[in-house]
Amino acid sequence: MHTEQELHTRIGEIVESIVLKKVTPDTQLIATGLVDSLAAVDITLAVEAEYGCSIPAPEIAEHLQSVRTLAGYVAAHTA
Repeated sequence: MHTEQELHTRIGEIVESIVLKKVTPDTQLIATGLVDSLAAVDITLAVEAEYGCSIPAPEIAEHLQSVRTLAGYVAAHTA
């Protein structure tokens, strides 16, 4: 089990390594254009590999709104 802070930190690191920009837990990823469709797939695959949870393709945009929303999804879908 990961703490909320641990998830924010690690998922933030994953996102930053892909978009090559600093993000906060509340940075709007897709709405601002920081994350495009290719980056969204890369982030999704990296998070799935790291945490062993699967994000259904139709839900990627919903869960990649921010690091915080993605961390919330991971917390709810990992043991």
